[in-house]
Amino acid sequence: MREGSLEAPTRHPIDWKNPEFYDEDLLNAEMERVFDICHGCRRCFNLCDSFPTLFDLIDEAPSGELDTVDAADFKTVVDGCTLCDMCYLTKCPYVPPHEFNLDFPHLMLRARAVQLKKGEFGFAEKNLTETDRNGKLGCGFSSLTNWATDRDNKLTRPVMEKVLGVDKNADLPKFNKTRLTKTDVVKANPAGPAKGRKVALYATCFSEFNNAGIGRSAIEVLALQGCEVEVVYPTCCGMPQLEHGDLARVEANAVKASAELKPWIEKGYDVVAVVPSCALMLKFEWPLIATDSEDVKLLAQNTFDVTEYVVDIAKKEGMAEGLQPVGDVTIHISCHSRAQNMGQKGAEMLRLIPDSKVTVIERCSGHGGSWGVMKGNFETALKVGKPVARNVAKAKSAHIVSECPLAREHILQGVEILQDGEKPVVSQSQHPIELMAIAYGL
Repeated sequence: MREGSLEAPTRHPIDWKNPEFYDEDLLNAEMERVFDICHGCRRCFNLCDSFPTLFDLIDEAPSGELDTVDAADFKTVVDGCTLCDMCYLTKCPYVPPHEFNLDFPHLMLRARAVQLKKGEFGFAEKNLTETDRNGKLGCGFSSLTNWATDRDNKLTRPVMEKVLGVDKNADLPKFNKTRLTKTDVVKANPAGPAKGRKVALYATCFSEFNNAGIGRSAIEVLALQGCEVEVVYPTCCGMPQLEHGDLARVEANAVKASAELKPWIEKGYDVVAVVPSCALMLKFEWPLIATDSEDVKLLAQNTFDVTEYVVDIAKKEGMAEGLQPVGDVTIHISCHSRAQNMGQKGAEMLRLIPDSKVTVIERCSGHGGSWGVMKGNFETALKVGKPVARNVAKAKSAHIVSECPLAREHILQGVEILQDGEKPVVSQSQHPIELMAIAYGL
């Protein structure tokens, strides 16, 4: 036997259509096997809340070992996982091809699939993840929904906490008045260095419904480089459903979206996603779930994160002239950016802006998607993200951005708490592509 982490980690397809996948006894046996290995290693103690919870359960057990931990308590470990993949990609020495074959996030995913089958997710939890339906309603009544979901609204937020379980103190994303797919097309710059490239910009539910400015900035920056850009949004990537173990729903989204995006790829378009969680789903998670779909495989091979794509243009064709300094920037490299194994592309892109000091923070914000806004999780999410908030407060940059817009807002809340309720004075830009648009004067 040899130590792991000497080769690149590989991932196995998720065997979710096998009835044994949902066998609770088999699941518990596998969790016991994995948790015992984790107990003997403990390299992940400073990641998400799952590992401190697991190690506390073991340390407080009568024998101080896993054999006297009640299997019913494993649920608290499962509930703490945000599926960030950082344990799998950056810490664990026992991931495949090591013979121990540990994939902690996908084991937690299996546990949630079992929970879903047993009906353990409530009505509110399920409906909060209906991003397409909720987004259409939210945009249709944006003034009302943005008023109702505002953190300072003392009338509606306590009601939301009681009825939906959303922590009244958690910032929630706003809704667009106009959806991204309904905005005007920007013509490609005929003199752009990347003339001839064609991009099908996957809007993602966040830019389509919550912050069209991110998608709009991507369109304008890419068009200036000479790219022909079309905005597409067949459906949500299914990350919210993945968090609840609804693998059938994720597969359905994958099959639908890949079929609709296939003609664009066949016409020579690259698919570019503006949010890293969505890029991760298209590139890596969908092929492990919809294993029989050739369209899904084709899409995975032709999908890029927006910062990855801009850096590729810069390296191969060069950037259009006109970039101007924007001042000091602190960029948070999100977990789902890191999980794409593409490097710090957001930081690389921002360094293309002249005379801009770029401070990089590469650590989990603690947000974890819809997980981090729920009552019972929000305080934990702030605790996990406190080191990031502390570094952001120390940097005092004019711009605070993250490739994950939700993480950015969560970080700013953490800074506000560190500053005794004083909100940080920073620009409104959430994503690094918005700063690129500002640097070009777009």
